[in-house]
Amino acid sequence: MNRNRFLLVGAIVTLLGGCTLAPEYTRPVAPVPADWPTGAAYQETNSAASTPTAVELPWREFFTDERLQKVIETALNNNRDLRLTALNVERARAYYGIQRAELLPTVQAVGSGSKERVPADLSSTGSAMTAERYGVHLGISSWEIDFFGRIRSLKDRALEEYLATDEARRGAHILLVSTAAQAYLALAADREALKLVVSTLETQEASYRLIRKSYDVGLASKLDLRRAQSQVDAAKGDVARYTQRTAQDENALNLLVGSPLPPALLPAELGSVSPPKDISPGLSSERLLRRPDVLAAEHRLKAANANIGAARAAFFPRIALTTAIGTASADLSGLFKSGQGTWSFAPQIIMPIFDARTWSAYAVTKVEREISVAQYEKAIQTAFREVADALAVRGAVNQQIAAQQSLVDAVAETYRLSNARYTKGIDSYSGVLDAQRSLYSAQQGLIALHMVQLVNQVTLYRVLGGGGE
Repeated sequence: MNRNRFLLVGAIVTLLGGCTLAPEYTRPVAPVPADWPTGAAYQETNSAASTPTAVELPWREFFTDERLQKVIETALNNNRDLRLTALNVERARAYYGIQRAELLPTVQAVGSGSKERVPADLSSTGSAMTAERYGVHLGISSWEIDFFGRIRSLKDRALEEYLATDEARRGAHILLVSTAAQAYLALAADREALKLVVSTLETQEASYRLIRKSYDVGLASKLDLRRAQSQVDAAKGDVARYTQRTAQDENALNLLVGSPLPPALLPAELGSVSPPKDISPGLSSERLLRRPDVLAAEHRLKAANANIGAARAAFFPRIALTTAIGTASADLSGLFKSGQGTWSFAPQIIMPIFDARTWSAYAVTKVEREISVAQYEKAIQTAFREVADALAVRGAVNQQIAAQQSLVDAVAETYRLSNARYTKGIDSYSGVLDAQRSLYSAQQGLIALHMVQLVNQVTLYRVLGGGGE
């Protein structure tokens, strides 16, 4: 009994001090510039030192609109995709627990009993007999002692895969926050555009009625009447189109949120939404290494690195131990009497001699690591490009809005003058139509640019790693 315990303790000590054959992990150099891009498009990207970075600003502080905050919070509580991602994390954690448990022995208690009749010609006594055996044992069945780190490498791989899944969940959280905000802003922009087309329709219907009266008394031509009618019909089509778009925007937002939103939380127009806070991209692109998708790619790279250790360990012997202690007796009533103790100790060593699959499996793990390196580098490059694009939009959108606002003002004055000249009979109605179309298009463009500005702020917040828990 003492000898068996000594061997068991020795095996555990050996296991705990076991080595691993996985190569030492070294983070690849980021294949992007250390600094953010500069140039004319980025002239407004330099932020004050007091401006917080995205990761320093919780989403409840970044989004200042209270209704939008409630919408995002509802989405985080109800969204099914995020719920599935969280369940995937729980599953990955359970798989890691299974793999980690491989390092520990499996202890089992076994009770057995048998009764057998032995014929005379097979009996050692020369006469028929009935043999009975009863036993109770506590033991370890086929416990692999991890001398060369095969199980430990597999455990490390499972851990990294679990961490990668957790980073994917965090990325899904950030993506849901930004997507819900962008859907909310899209609904606000389309509702504002719907108000514009309804107002335009009312104006053009009023113009059509005036021209109709002039036509009835012979002061306006039939061509002017038909042109005015065409504008009314086009505006009616736009009203129907934007009515459809706002309904679809609301449906998309309800799907993201996971339940129908009360009308009180929906925006009336883009101007009614409080803009998000300004954020700084930071001084270096190194902060991209903390993005969830980049961290997930790095964890998968570490998992591939650990898998090499398991493949290398396959070239070395495997040592397994089966042992048991207990009591046995030919009579059930004497099972627990003194002197009936039993024990067994059965170590086993398996030495690989030739298995061509082992070499191929090792080659596969090395290729998988190179694939993971490429995926990690691509994740960083994609992140850098997304941030650079968002910075380029932020650097130019204010100038575009200022130019568009000036255009709207100029075209509105042109329309007023054209309408006055037509009313006085100086110009034809074609000048009024051209001015109406230009003004309508310029006003739509201004709404679109305001939406681009707000959506880009949300995008920049997301691509810089903001929006987490």
